[in-house]
Amino acid sequence: MNCPVSDISGLILAGGLSTRMGGRDKGLQLLGGRPMVRHVIERLQPQVGPLFISANRHLDDYIVFGLPLLSDVISGYAGPLAGLHAGLNQCTTPYLLSVPCDCPNLPTNLASRLSEALISSGAQAAYAVTMNENQTEHHPVFCLLRRDTLVHLNDYLNKGERKVIAWLLSLDHAQVLFDDRAAFVNINTPDDLSAINAMS
Repeated sequence: MNCPVSDISGLILAGGLSTRMGGRDKGLQLLGGRPMVRHVIERLQPQVGPLFISANRHLDDYIVFGLPLLSDVISGYAGPLAGLHAGLNQCTTPYLLSVPCDCPNLPTNLASRLSEALISSGAQAAYAVTMNENQTEHHPVFCLLRRDTLVHLNDYLNKGERKVIAWLLSLDHAQVLFDDRAAFVNINTPDDLSAINAMS
């Protein structure tokens, strides 16, 4: 059983400092002539109801995509958890689905797979994993959260903790195995971006 699309808010995490991209905002880098975040929007938007972008810089550039922008409530560029915190604070639906801005080929069935696992298991959170040979690869920022996990996240952040995977593992969680590893490849560096553009 899946959640209705209208019960899931989407959050694109684009609030980092992009240090491996030389400080250039990853979501705004051109992939196939279009900003990377545009590709992510097109993949995610059909899977969710309300959709937000978490951004802390270049807000004038992000506003042109026509989506509400959320900036971190926590100061100091505290990482993806700060983006999730901002998203859960604004979320009015039962669930929040997050994805990073630098994975333009994210699965088109991400929401349905995660929501099926979350509902069937009664978990508080579900996130994506893939396999590389015999090793499990965790993709914690591809996660579906119950809105009421905000209370737990507040407590976690107030302790000074900042790791997404550690927080998810502290919840009642479900891991969802996806077969397509390529769907979770993120574009972190200028070389990554050049290589992808050269193939298109």
